[in-house]
Amino acid sequence: MAMRRNPRQDLVAGLTVAIVALPLALAFGVASGLGAQAGLATAVVAGVLAALFGGSNIQVSGPTGAMTVVLIPVVHAHGATGVLMVGFLAGLVLVGMAFARLGRFVRYLPVSVIEGFTAGIAVVISLQQVPSALGVTNATGDKVWAAAADAAVRFAHHPHFAAPAVALGVMSIMLVGARWHPRVPYSLIGIAIATAAAHYSNLRLDTLGHLPSTLPAPSLGFVDLGAISVLATSALAIAALAALESLLSATVADAMTVNERHDPDRELFGQGLANIVVPMFGGIPATAAIARTAVNVRAGAGSRLAAVSHAVILLVLVFVAAPLVSSVPLAALAGVLFATCVRMVEASSLIALVRSTPSDGLIVCLTFTVTVALDLVAAVGVGVAVAIVLALRNVASSARIDEVTLDSDDHSEDERALLAEHVVAYRIDGPLFFAAAHRLLLELPDLVEVDVVILRMSRVTTLDATGAHVLGDTITRLQRRGIPVLLSALAPAHEAVLTSIGVAGPLRAAGRILPDTPQAINAARQLLADAVARTTGSQSHAIT
Repeated sequence: MAMRRNPRQDLVAGLTVAIVALPLALAFGVASGLGAQAGLATAVVAGVLAALFGGSNIQVSGPTGAMTVVLIPVVHAHGATGVLMVGFLAGLVLVGMAFARLGRFVRYLPVSVIEGFTAGIAVVISLQQVPSALGVTNATGDKVWAAAADAAVRFAHHPHFAAPAVALGVMSIMLVGARWHPRVPYSLIGIAIATAAAHYSNLRLDTLGHLPSTLPAPSLGFVDLGAISVLATSALAIAALAALESLLSATVADAMTVNERHDPDRELFGQGLANIVVPMFGGIPATAAIARTAVNVRAGAGSRLAAVSHAVILLVLVFVAAPLVSSVPLAALAGVLFATCVRMVEASSLIALVRSTPSDGLIVCLTFTVTVALDLVAAVGVGVAVAIVLALRNVASSARIDEVTLDSDDHSEDERALLAEHVVAYRIDGPLFFAAAHRLLLELPDLVEVDVVILRMSRVTTLDATGAHVLGDTITRLQRRGIPVLLSALAPAHEAVLTSIGVAGPLRAAGRILPDTPQAINAARQLLADAVARTTGSQSHAIT
């Protein structure tokens, strides 16, 4: 069993992760609106369940910043009970996704959407912390940027610099210290220094307040049925975020190790089960996070024991250190989250992605803007939709229809000779589908001084119903003008599509679907010869 290979190293890794996870759990609990105890409950319960039932041996789960962005509006509209119900529903959705085996599809999300989304979340989390960092408790606003602006205005009217100094101090300790010794838990050091300074200098700062000395007994308050339909949208957003963060984190963890490979569907199941149970202990929705998982891997974790021990250590801290933890200034946690947001975004890779192609730059900027200005669900939807449209445009523009020119090894000597006989051969390259078909075949019905058209289909990569309809319409319009159309090298799958809409049957019956171009050329010449014979015969009959 993997947990028995090197238990001492796993326990050391669990202790290391717990030291890093403690301030994050407190900070994200406060940021969610349910309080620090909710963050601790989430880290403990989800840390155990996701580790035991998830699809990765080295992932560490708990509360994350992306979740808090979705939860704030739920807290305002439905209170703590609404948050618990959203987490419960999201867990059910994740379990359903696991049984539907949807885990593998997350890897198809465009990196431009993910990077823009991540940068947007970092900005939103930072804006959420502005009131606490400024020591303002009564900031208002429908959006995070509006609340941050209101806090800045209130601070400007009555400035007091203790809270900003604490927030900037903790953030500086984390960012500067990480450059010297990355493995040292500077977040915990910064919080300890800020708490001690606030206590001994009698600074007037808001703190976490009372924390329970135990986790609450399992219970789950329910909202009325009418509210559940409203909360379902937030639950879907939470489930999507949990799936995205967990599977991306697992992919990164696999890349950091040698022999680890996660099971995406089992990972969704583990995260779903964790989110079903966590609300019963008053916790907020959870997911695996790259920050905690990376610390776990770097600390030498080799099995699920490390993640489980991290949760147990946090539970011990809830029992032993609750009075001490309750005196932590909110401004210090704001500093922790500011530093975390800075680390979330790799500026160099983001700039490189924006500069890579105009399409990627547009998607990054659009996803980022919608994330900050509107909400996360709309951001992912808009980003993916625009990415699909741009991808279809690029694929469609790659499709070409060319009149065959002189080219050795491509039968073009015969085809060029056919020009004098008013026979034109066209080669279609690429996909013939809804985004390309109309543009590609628009010019064919306007051909002049042509008696027969050969369409070489061997290089058609895709043919959908729209492409087949447009092709059939093009053939019909040419034939109404007395110009027969021959198809050469038509793939069986493409012929099946043409047959299903009634295009291939008549052509096959008339002998106008040929296996290769040379036979199509011979058939074209035979059509011309037959036409000449009919013309000659009719003229002779007229003379007689």
